[in-house]
Amino acid sequence: MKNAADLIINATKIHTLAGTSVQSLAISEGKLLALGTTNDTAEFADSDTEIISINGVVTPGLIDAHTHVVMGTIWTRGINLTDLSREEVCTALSEQAARTEKGAWLMGWGLDPNIFTEQFDGRVFDEYTADFNAFLRMRDGHSAVVNSTAIATAGLTGAEMFEDESAVGVDSDGAPTGYLLEFAAMATVLAHCPEESIPEIGTRLLERLEDMAACGLTATHVLDLESPALEVVQWIEENHELPIELRFSPMIHPGTKAPQWEQLAALQGTHGRRWRIEGVKFMIDGTIDNGSAWLQRPDHFGEGTKSIWTNTDDYRQALKFFANRGVSTATHAIGDRGVEFVLDCLEELGENRGLAAHRIEHIETIPDETVARFAQLGVAASMQPIHGTHHTKADQSDNWSQRLGAERAEHGWRCRDLRESGATLALGSDWPITPYDPREMMSDSILRRPARKAEVAPVQPDQGLNVLQALEGYTSHAARASNLQHSVGTLATDLYANLTVFAQDPLEQTGQSIADIEVLTTFIKGKDTKKLKQSAAIN
Repeated sequence: MKNAADLIINATKIHTLAGTSVQSLAISEGKLLALGTTNDTAEFADSDTEIISINGVVTPGLIDAHTHVVMGTIWTRGINLTDLSREEVCTALSEQAARTEKGAWLMGWGLDPNIFTEQFDGRVFDEYTADFNAFLRMRDGHSAVVNSTAIATAGLTGAEMFEDESAVGVDSDGAPTGYLLEFAAMATVLAHCPEESIPEIGTRLLERLEDMAACGLTATHVLDLESPALEVVQWIEENHELPIELRFSPMIHPGTKAPQWEQLAALQGTHGRRWRIEGVKFMIDGTIDNGSAWLQRPDHFGEGTKSIWTNTDDYRQALKFFANRGVSTATHAIGDRGVEFVLDCLEELGENRGLAAHRIEHIETIPDETVARFAQLGVAASMQPIHGTHHTKADQSDNWSQRLGAERAEHGWRCRDLRESGATLALGSDWPITPYDPREMMSDSILRRPARKAEVAPVQPDQGLNVLQALEGYTSHAARASNLQHSVGTLATDLYANLTVFAQDPLEQTGQSIADIEVLTTFIKGKDTKKLKQSAAIN
C-alpha cells in the first residue's frame, strides 16, 4: 500500500491556484500527499486516516504579505483615532482623560494628518490633555504628535540630531511643536513611557491573531523584529499556539554597519513551531503624507527630496551584504525616486540578485518607465492598495494628493499595470496602518474604493484587479514574493497543507461580495485552527 494519509479532505471544490481545481486532498505529516478526485485520494486511506467532508470551497491559505503584528499590538495601545475629525479627536481625548489617572500616559493611534490645517503640532491638544503625557501616533505609523506635558517630560528642545533623517518639529520661534518625524524621534519620547509586560502584549497579540485567522489568514510576513517581538512569540508558544504562521524579517536601520548586519544575518533560520526569522527589511524613505517620501521632484511644500538613509551608499552596501549571503530582502520605497533607486541597487547586484528573493514595499507613485523594471529584474511588488482607497480621494482633495500634484497622484498604486507587466504582485494590509481583513483588502483592490462605502468614488479605477488576481495576491504571489512558492501559496504534492476554507467560491464573487464571503475555517500544516481554538477553550 502507498503511504497512508493522516487526513483526507473532500470539498465542494478545491482551487489549487496551480492551474487546476480538484475535489479532494490527502495530507500526511502536514504536507499534501495527493490531490484529485475522491477516488484518487481514497487509496491513501487506512484505518487510522481521518476523512472529513466540507460543504465549502478550499483555496491555498491566505497570506498577508506585509504586517507589523507585534509592533502593531504595541502601537495600538490606547484609543483608536482612525478616521476621526479634529473635533472627534478632541472629544475622544476628553473622554479618555476623564477615565485616566492624572500623571499617566494618554496613548492614541491612527491620527489623520488631514486634521491639521497648517503645521503638525501636538500642542493643539493641550486643552484636553494637560494633566497627562499624550502620545498620538499618526495613521502612517512614521510620525506622531505629543502634547506640551510630554515635550517637557522627554526634555525635547527641537535641536535633537539623529543617525537618519528623523526630526523633532519646531515652530517659527524654534520651539518644539511636539511633532515627531520617523522612529528615532518617536523613540526619544517613548523611552519615558511605561512599557507593557510580555504577558500583557502576548495576550493582546494572541487575540489579534485569532481574529486574523477567523478572517481566513494562515500566515503573515512581519516586516520587523523590534524588541520585544521574540519574547512575545516565545511566550505565546510556551502557553498557547499561534493561530497563524509568522515570518519575521528584521529591520536594517540607517546608520548601522557590518557588525550589526552580521548579528542579524546570524539570526536567519531561527524558529519556533509557527514562527521563523527569514529575510531582512530596509526603508529607503518615509511617507508622502509627512513629506519624507523620496521623490524625483519636491512635493507641494518643497519636501520629499532625500532618502532617510543620510548616506545612501550605506544602503547599497547593506543590500549587497545580505543579497550575497542569499538572504531575501524587502525595501520600503514609497516615492518615485526611492523606488527607482532601490531598483538601480538591485540591478547592480547582477547574477547575485538571483540568490534570494527581493521585493519593494508600498510603491505608492511611479512613472510609466519604472513599471516594466519589476518584471525585467525579477523584483516583486508588495503593495497595499487599501492605503489609497482609505487615505486618498478621487477628487485629489486629500493631503497625499495635494502634496504630489495631479500627475503623480494619478500614478498611485499601479497594481493592474504591474500585474499586466508580468511582475509578481503580493498584497497586504500593513496592519496596524490599515485594517487586516483580507476579504476587504481584496475587495478594495478590485473596486479601488472602501468595501463598506459604496458612495465613495473609486481612485484610479483602471488600476483595479480582477478577483483571481486579488486572490493570487494573497496566495501564490505573496508566497513567490518571499521565495516560499515551494512550500506554500498553491496546492501541490509535497507543499504544506495550509488552507483557507470558504462557504462560497471566492472566484465566483464580485468585487463587492468578496468582502462578505464567509470563512469556515483555516488549516495550518493539516491542523484545523478552529478546532484547536475550540479545544483550547474547552480545556
